[in-house]
Amino acid sequence: MFEKIMDRWRQKEYRRYFFLFLGAKIAGVLLCLAIIKGVSLFLFTPALADEAAAAPPPAYINPINTMWTVIAAFLVFFMQAGFMFLEAGFARTRETVNVILEGIVDTCLCGVLFYAWGFAFMFSHGNGFIGYHWFFLQGTPDTYEGTGVAFLAYWLFQYAFADTCSTITSGAMVGRTSFVGDLLYSFGVSGFIYPIIGHWAWGPDGWLTTITPIAFHDFAGSTVVHTIGGFISLAGAIVLGPRIGRKFKRDGGGAMPGHNMAIAAVGGVILWFGWYGFNPGSTLSAMDAAGCGRVAANTTLAACAGGLTAMLWVYPRNKVWDCGITVNGFLAGLVAITCPCYWVSPTGALILGAIAGVVMVYGVDLMEWLRIDDPVGAWPVHGACGVWGTLSLGLFACGKYGASGPTGADDSAPVTGLAYGGGTQLLVAQLIGSAAITAATFGVSMLMFYALKMAGTLRVSQEGELEGLDIHEHGGGAYPELMGGGSGSMSVSSTKSAATAAAAVAE
Repeated sequence: MFEKIMDRWRQKEYRRYFFLFLGAKIAGVLLCLAIIKGVSLFLFTPALADEAAAAPPPAYINPINTMWTVIAAFLVFFMQAGFMFLEAGFARTRETVNVILEGIVDTCLCGVLFYAWGFAFMFSHGNGFIGYHWFFLQGTPDTYEGTGVAFLAYWLFQYAFADTCSTITSGAMVGRTSFVGDLLYSFGVSGFIYPIIGHWAWGPDGWLTTITPIAFHDFAGSTVVHTIGGFISLAGAIVLGPRIGRKFKRDGGGAMPGHNMAIAAVGGVILWFGWYGFNPGSTLSAMDAAGCGRVAANTTLAACAGGLTAMLWVYPRNKVWDCGITVNGFLAGLVAITCPCYWVSPTGALILGAIAGVVMVYGVDLMEWLRIDDPVGAWPVHGACGVWGTLSLGLFACGKYGASGPTGADDSAPVTGLAYGGGTQLLVAQLIGSAAITAATFGVSMLMFYALKMAGTLRVSQEGELEGLDIHEHGGGAYPELMGGGSGSMSVSSTKSAATAAAAVAE
């Protein structure tokens, strides 16, 4: 066999075949080794292992904090019932349906707009003035920022806030705004004014959060929700003008009484109840149990102080215990505590709430003196007391509390006001933030309302106002029996004379 192999080796063709075959085998082995080495380098080298470790893990949705935020959103949403009751009670009989339907439609419209672009403008990343991601809730992460709260739960919570701001506006415009005008200004408020200006303070990169040396603070919205809503309502009331027949105190008259104080008072208490979602819910963290409890207690004390102070402050004027003023008094306390509720002590909450009750009373007096018709007191409660509450943080922040977080409180950088030795830096930051948002809101709102007025869509016709918005705009009233429809139903034609008579009595 050995001789046979040697004979073949002497042949040139055989030697060529042998080396070709051997070379192919060696090349195959080397190729296999190279593939194995390459796979090893790609999957198991220390450098790439470090990169894998550095990559962010999938977002962890904290179920407890998410459910806390969802429940708070439900409470804030229920405030719409309170607003509808409050405004309907302070309005006249003939515009009750209008007030209620405006609240319902505004809630629906705000939801669609906040889904389409409102949330993107306000809470997405962009620049200091506007966000420009997540339109139509596309491309959103699992959780919002570092909260651990599921993204859509956070969206729901903030939608309820946006709806609140827009509903505040309608209170000062009751009784003479056309329903088309309601829809158009609600579109402007929910779709543009609130989310864009709100981004300045609550957006992830809003310019008011980056001012130095101390950033602007607004825990739950004395400025972002209430001041914006209050000053939009002021602009609307100015451009609209007073209701037909409204005589002010300077002219020997007074405010037109609301038709049902029972409904108004119950609506106010519903709002108080909803505020326990508004303020404690803004922690976004059930893990911060101490913070939630403190915020809820401060909210309660400020409301109590505001209601009592307003009632007692007004009593010497006319020697009666005024229910409407008392309701607006505790609402004033609630508005004022909304900004500083996390950072003040119970004593501070009591003091600033008491001052808010007085601020509200003088706000009503100022509107009356300026001959601005605000049937519900939207600007005195939300505008004036929103500004006061924002500034009060610079005075009463007690220097013990920092920020709420997904795993509990972080008090490493406490917020301290002037009364507790913190100097004036925080007060100045609050003043800058409040002034900037107030001026921008009022200026843009005046332009919007004047544009609607020039288009002829803002105010209802004189005939329609005298007839009553319920009949003129909606074809029926909330109390048909009182309007001559004994069967509980009525037509427009059968009630015009009764509506006109009721208007004359009311005015």
